[in-house]
Amino acid sequence: MKKDIQPPIAKKSPKELIAHNDVRIDNYFWLNEREDEDVIAYLNAENEYTKQKMAHTEQFQKDLFEEMKSKIKEDDESVPYKLNGYWYITRYEIGKDYPIYTRKKDILEADEEILFDCNEMAKDFSYFKLGGISISEDNTLVAFSTDTVSRRQYTLQVKNLVTGEVYEDKILNTTGSATWANDNKTIFYTRKDEVTLRSDKVYKHKLHENIDDVEVFHEDDETYNTFVYKTKSDKFIVIGSASTLTSEYRFVNADTPDEEFKIFQERIRELDYAIAHYKDSFYVITNADGATNFKLLKTNEIQTEKAYWEEVLPHRKDVLLEDIEIFKDYLVVSERENGLNNIRIISWDGTEDYYLPFDSETYTANTGSNPDFDSDVLRYSYNSLTTPSSVIDYNFKTKAKEVKKEQQVLGGTFDKDNYTSERVWATARDGVKVPVTLVHKKGLEMNGENPLLLYAYGSYGSTIDPYFSAIRLSLLDRGFIYAIAHIRGGEYLGRDWYENGKLLTKLNTFHDFIDCTKHLISENYTSVRHMYAYGGSAGGLLMGAIVNMNPELYHGVLAAVPFVDVVTTMLDDTIPLTTGEYDEWGNPNEEDYYNYMKSYSPYDNVKAQAYPNMLVTTGLHDSQVQYWEPAKWVAKLRDVKTDANLLLFQTDMEAGHGGASGRFESLKEVALEYVFLLELEGITS
Repeated sequence: MKKDIQPPIAKKSPKELIAHNDVRIDNYFWLNEREDEDVIAYLNAENEYTKQKMAHTEQFQKDLFEEMKSKIKEDDESVPYKLNGYWYITRYEIGKDYPIYTRKKDILEADEEILFDCNEMAKDFSYFKLGGISISEDNTLVAFSTDTVSRRQYTLQVKNLVTGEVYEDKILNTTGSATWANDNKTIFYTRKDEVTLRSDKVYKHKLHENIDDVEVFHEDDETYNTFVYKTKSDKFIVIGSASTLTSEYRFVNADTPDEEFKIFQERIRELDYAIAHYKDSFYVITNADGATNFKLLKTNEIQTEKAYWEEVLPHRKDVLLEDIEIFKDYLVVSERENGLNNIRIISWDGTEDYYLPFDSETYTANTGSNPDFDSDVLRYSYNSLTTPSSVIDYNFKTKAKEVKKEQQVLGGTFDKDNYTSERVWATARDGVKVPVTLVHKKGLEMNGENPLLLYAYGSYGSTIDPYFSAIRLSLLDRGFIYAIAHIRGGEYLGRDWYENGKLLTKLNTFHDFIDCTKHLISENYTSVRHMYAYGGSAGGLLMGAIVNMNPELYHGVLAAVPFVDVVTTMLDDTIPLTTGEYDEWGNPNEEDYYNYMKSYSPYDNVKAQAYPNMLVTTGLHDSQVQYWEPAKWVAKLRDVKTDANLLLFQTDMEAGHGGASGRFESLKEVALEYVFLLELEGITS
């Protein structure tokens, strides 16, 4: 590696930031200007530095890209599902980056009708994403949306499936999804605030009528987002409004879309509920009356207020009720107990109540696409750290299972019996047991010499289940152990697990990760010299916090689109997502939250000390975590860190939060990340 390449040094332009009589000096605030020539020049200079530092690995990156790509079936297609008389299939063709959406009428042997070929639609754009697809009740029209910038601001259009014509009307700045009323001409959709990108207004659009779209709902509370959908029964259009802790719904009959929406149950602070419809009743999943892990209630269509809700499934202290799926003869309940997914099947006539059997210690099982009320078949997916994903159809009547598809790992070398997974429990500093799932090649000796990559997220109650990845095999086959720390802030062990990793208990999230790290080292899975950490977005905040707190534990860290300038961002209510995040992080306009947030905010706590080798990535158009957060963080790290370790910063100048849009293009980003880790281990091929 060349020694003479110098990293770019960002200029300092001190800006005073004052809140609660506390003064913070931000030397790199100027990087907030996306259109500024100096900002673009700095980002390009960082990209060039990364390119030069990794130049000697370019062939390895290409080889690894091809290796990962070769494991993926290029001419792949989804398992067909039936909706309103048509079978819907998404497929890929060899050599093409984007999906092709198709359907067949009545039978799978019918002629294929191409709805959208995203390869054609994407050819003039460096980024392309097809958003929601919504078919009208009479099957002749489809509402669809596209994003060609990667800021999740979708343009909504309608296509005639009989003639192939795409209508000229374009609705800009939507969330991407649309909902048809039953008259085949009325569409409901959600628009975003132009500045904050908060979804705040629901509109009604009448096809072919030369009138302005009607605003049917405005969510004026800045901590809420709004959305619209149709119930599985097709009877109601529902507008939902939700903050982190509270929700509210209103509904109208889908046959009479011009009537007023009726409120289901007015919002009550910290009353969280979701609704589904069946026959003449609504079913309500809610945390009402102290049901921390949620319970299932029902009420009739006329009297929907909380006072009329009747219990169907009671609250259980150790079981999290995650979701329900309604069929004509069965209720399917998705639960989580001791971190593991359970699928419970209950017949409406009360004669059956049982769980589908899963025998692994670590696995993921979820209900799939089940749009047909009258079906006798439940579709669900199953996978684990060692088992490729399967789509399975389970027949309620015969109890038979049929594997409709198992993910293929091409190349002929994969054998799931060559790998092993386990779950271990680390004791956190406050005595709480934190689960960690691991996967590695069989026969690996636990002698402290194994490279180990520990991943976590730990926010918003988002649970990272143990899942199979063909791409990850490129690390496992080179001797890496891959681990997921199920830290507080997620919901792996129930709703309390989330509540104890947010707001004024957020430090538990970071401490759990560090304590899991120490456990894995003490149990000889790895050592400090071979310990690596990885997190993205809010998981990137986690990375920023742990390298400030315990940098000596890690040899290398990957931080993707990291949320690292917490205080400044949460004080700026013009930034997308800020106001809706108060229930997660706290509102720093209140002094207690300000001080607590400042105590862990990665950017505010960078100090003169040695940091691990680090690769930081972002996207210029990211709407979730603005590019300037990692840019400022890296600039400050460069200025004060006392080590000579690698610090690389890569900005995708075309993409946003999700990275590159092409199916295989994103593998180039993974190849860079993996080669960064492998190089640190002295593995060069």
